[in-house]
Amino acid sequence: MAESHGKAAAHTEADGGAHARTFPPFEKSTYASQLVSLLIAFVALYLIVSRLALPKVGGTIDARQDAIDTDLSDAQKLKDDSDAALKAYETELANSRAKAQAISSEAREKFNAQAEAERKTLEDRLAAKLADAEKTIAATRKSAMSNVNTIASDAASAIVQRLTGAAPDAKAVASAVDATLKG
Repeated sequence: MAESHGKAAAHTEADGGAHARTFPPFEKSTYASQLVSLLIAFVALYLIVSRLALPKVGGTIDARQDAIDTDLSDAQKLKDDSDAALKAYETELANSRAKAQAISSEAREKFNAQAEAERKTLEDRLAAKLADAEKTIAATRKSAMSNVNTIASDAASAIVQRLTGAAPDAKAVASAVDATLKG
């Protein structure tokens, strides 16, 4: 057991010496050289980033911004073109509607005028037929009235002859019939 105790003491001395040393970045003797190394690394990193990486990133950003600006201008141009096409379409549609309305009005007026002309022609034919019919009726009435006088005179003479047995005077019967027919 004495042997094990001796090993433990040797071990503690070895450990005690190792623990006495500090972590190298925290040693005061190497602090200045570490600062110089850090400064050199920082300057080297800054130069690499500013000379190599940043121009590439800046170029990429500029290219992307140019692409965005180009896309926006193309989109605005397409929007303006579509607005112009829509306006042209609406104008053409309005013109077509106006032409259709004009054609419809013209056709309606033409058909109305044609119908009016046909109506006037028909009215004129009907008026001529009516005038002819009135003339025919007047002639028939005149003929009938002249026959009525003759028939009435003959009938009156026959009645007087039958009642009286003597034939009446033809002038007297005709004047009596005329007086009766007139009113």
